[in-house]
Amino acid sequence: MRKWLPLTAVCLGAFMLLVDVTIVTVALPDMARSLHTSFADLQWVMDIYALALAALLLGAGSLADLAGRRKVYLAGLVLFAVASLACGLATGPAVLIACRGLQGIGGAAMYATTMALLSSSYQGRDRGIAFGVWGAVNGAAAAAGPVLGGLLTQHLDWRWIFYVNLPVSALAVFVTVRYVAESRNPHAKGVDLPGMATFTLAAGAVTYALIRVGDNGWTSATTLGLFALGALALLAFVLVERRSSRPMLDLALFRSSSFVGIMLGGLLLSGAAFSYLVYASLWLQSVRGMGPVTAGLAFLPMSIAAFVVSAAAGRLLHGASPRLTIGIGMLLIGAGALLQSTVGAGSSWTALLPGLALTGVGVGLATPSLAAAAMAAVPVERGGMAAGAVNTARQLGNALGIAVLGAVFQDKVLAELRASAGALTDPKTTADALTGGRAAAVIARTAPEHRAAVSQLVHEVFAAGLRQTFLVAGAMGLVGGVIVLLLVRRSATPAGAPKGGPGQARPSVKPASAQEAISG
Repeated sequence: MRKWLPLTAVCLGAFMLLVDVTIVTVALPDMARSLHTSFADLQWVMDIYALALAALLLGAGSLADLAGRRKVYLAGLVLFAVASLACGLATGPAVLIACRGLQGIGGAAMYATTMALLSSSYQGRDRGIAFGVWGAVNGAAAAAGPVLGGLLTQHLDWRWIFYVNLPVSALAVFVTVRYVAESRNPHAKGVDLPGMATFTLAAGAVTYALIRVGDNGWTSATTLGLFALGALALLAFVLVERRSSRPMLDLALFRSSSFVGIMLGGLLLSGAAFSYLVYASLWLQSVRGMGPVTAGLAFLPMSIAAFVVSAAAGRLLHGASPRLTIGIGMLLIGAGALLQSTVGAGSSWTALLPGLALTGVGVGLATPSLAAAAMAAVPVERGGMAAGAVNTARQLGNALGIAVLGAVFQDKVLAELRASAGALTDPKTTADALTGGRAAAVIARTAPEHRAAVSQLVHEVFAAGLRQTFLVAGAMGLVGGVIVLLLVRRSATPAGAPKGGPGQARPSVKPASAQEAISG
């Protein structure tokens, strides 16, 4: 069984970095109480990790091609472990957010090299088995995140969601050093640093503007200035990529309407399916009084449905058009979010169950086709870059989705409090406390004779904020589905590429680089 040790090393790293996308979700209320965080702080704890992954994924792949994939993977593991330790030791939100960003950098280095390491370690049937196990681990990580986070937070402390990464990282480093061979791309041309910098600035400026809009307002000079900075940085990114001899992303790929549709679908999928879980977790724990474990289990129907449908779709819908699998999957994701918008002040977690399950079906239907469809929509030599771009779009969609839905949620809660006819003397302070996970404290500091009325008001405004959030997420999913159905051609084969529909074979090309092997 020694031959499977490289697979073990890669899967350990992939499991960790993907679990850390969702493991934080159910720990947010405990973090808020421990570190006295604001709503914006909680958003950044989630967002900075996804932003670092999105911004550095393609660049890390290029660096791995040049410096060595095993070397970059090991560097990512070590950085991820050190950042995890620092997250666990954080004494304030600023330190925690900064260290989460470092975790994201380490995660990008790991994720950008995993499939290239598998490709260089295995051949033939063994490679197919390795990729199948790697895909199953990815699905298991998504399912395990909230539950594992709940168990560690409730029975130990929220800091253990980060400490648990240390022994796993140590084992992964040991196995990688002993059993994973080094590989490089002999044709690597270097790293597109200007492209990475301008893309990161554009994504970061827009995300920061959206997170701060609750305090600054939509029309403030700060908000408008940040949006303008993001637009200018995006323009600079386009100019840099057009002139670069080694672009991080070849903009000629966007000449394919299918590729454009798949990229927009990937961007909207993450925002519509996953970004609202942050606010649902706050509701379940800080308002409904559930513990971290039960809150994590409440999200399990989505993960189970996605896992089962994804496995079934791989067998039963192998030759189906990605236009249909992705498009219909997105429509189901939107419908699932809309189904959850029936939540009310007296609802329990069961009000979310049907919508979460339907969303999981949509995720399981759409996600497996994304990378393959992107690769089929562009010339063969750009297939890996296209798959990596979709993965980047998905991480960026998660980051932007958390920011957009957070702004919607916060605006609605504040509007409902201001409309409560003076029941609370300071609606803005109360809104900040509620959205920051301190609903129990708001109720506790109320005079005993008013406590029941304030408790009812808290339940009502939080449910109203959630309903608005679900409606916007549902709209994102439906729009994404329509875009995919309209733009993605039945045959995603680009002009100049070998003919054949999406269910027909294309020339088999061994991934030549870490960047080209990234798959969503």
